[in-house]
Parts: sequence; C-alpha cells; structure tokens
Amino acid sequence: MRNPCVAHRGWSSLAPENTLAALKLAAEAADVGWAEVDVQLSADHVPVLVHDRKLRRTANGGGAEPGQLTAAQMGKLDAGGWFSAKYRGEKLPTLEEALRETGDRLRFNIELKHHGTTRPLEEKVIETIHRAGMADRCVLTSFSRSSLRRVKELDERLQTGLITDSWSGKLPAELLELGCSLLSIDYRSLNRERLKQLRAHGLRTMAWTLNEFRLIRRYALMDAELMICTDDPSHWRAALRSLPERDDLSG
Repeated sequence: MRNPCVAHRGWSSLAPENTLAALKLAAEAADVGWAEVDVQLSADHVPVLVHDRKLRRTANGGGAEPGQLTAAQMGKLDAGGWFSAKYRGEKLPTLEEALRETGDRLRFNIELKHHGTTRPLEEKVIETIHRAGMADRCVLTSFSRSSLRRVKELDERLQTGLITDSWSGKLPAELLELGCSLLSIDYRSLNRERLKQLRAHGLRTMAWTLNEFRLIRRYALMDAELMICTDDPSHWRAALRSLPERDDLSG
C-alpha cells in the first residue's frame, strides 16, 4: 500500500496515547501497518511507553519523572482517566508488553527518549525487541545522534532513523554517515524536492504529525512512499481513498 500509515502513539485520537488500548485499535485496522511509540527507562531499567519528562499529563504521577519510579510502580498509575472515563484505569505498558500484544500485526517506530539522562536505554530496548522476536519489525529513532550511534555499536543490523523538526541540505549525507535508513521529520519542513533528494539517497521519510485530510492528501501526492504519521488513521484512510488511481509520483 502507498503512503504507509504510522499510528502516532497508537490510535491516539480515540484512546490514550502510548497505551495498549491505543495500540490495539491500530492493530485491529487491517490497513494500518505501523505504530510510533515513545520509550523511557524506569528506575529499574525497564523500557516503558511514556512521552513526557513528567508523569502528570498522561498519568496520575504528579511531578514524578519516569526514571524515578520502578516499572511496577508506573504500572499502578492511571494512564487513561485524563483522556476519558471509558479508559480510567488504563496502564502505562512496558515496551515488551506492547510488542507481545500487538507486534504480530504492527511494525514499530520506537523513539528513544533520554531527557538528558545517560542511562542504558539503548541496551535495554535492544534486549527487549530481540526477546520479543521483533528486531526485523522495528526501527529505533531519536533526536540524539549519539543515541543512534550507540544503537549501531550494539547491533549494526537494526534499522535506525533520525528525528528532526527542521531541514538541512546536509541531512541525506548525515543520515548515511549515521547508518540510518529513515528520516522522521516535521511535515512543515518537507517539500517535493527534498523528498526527491532523500529518495535518491535510498532513504525513507516519515512526516509527522499529519491530522487533517487536506494536508495528508497534499503530502501523499508529493511521494507515494512517504510514511504518514497521524493521530487519526481514519483521516489518512479517507485521504488516500480520494487520490487518483494513477498518478506520476516517481519523478
């Protein structure tokens, strides 16, 4: 299928982000192939799905940071009540739980989030994806060049991707130097010519975060291989259905 859909933190428009509920909604959709999740380490070095530096927005963790609580302690938090009463009691899953529950249907874009710490995040994530048998179905992404280099030092076979919110003409060469196969970029920094440059270097591109029908359609028409990261895959589905059956997107 053209323009693969990447469910941003799961189907996060319908269920609380980075939870099994959101991931299962994405996994149940036959045309959604990917999920993007954010991973941080707990105090006992377990990769857990959580985006923010603090646990107050998406869980009732107050001002605590993920790295200050054990995985068991984080597992007792309510990560769904903030979203709706329907999801009250939804938990913060570990990466291993997410992969084992939905990895048979989804591929994963796993964002490594250090938030300034130097703990063994890469090691623990790599151990987890190998234990789950998902090494060939995951790409590890990060804003941090040093984090991506560390992944390649640990396992050069793993796919990696650089995340950025801005464009530079040096990006294609930098991605190749880092051993990355993917650029994850704010859609506002993309245009047709930049996508051509990336494709010419054999690099895949994921645009984030596209939630409006017209925007999704516009960017899909730029490049049939562009991955669309969205909170609402239903808008992606509608946009792709509206495209002409045949169009010239190779040049």
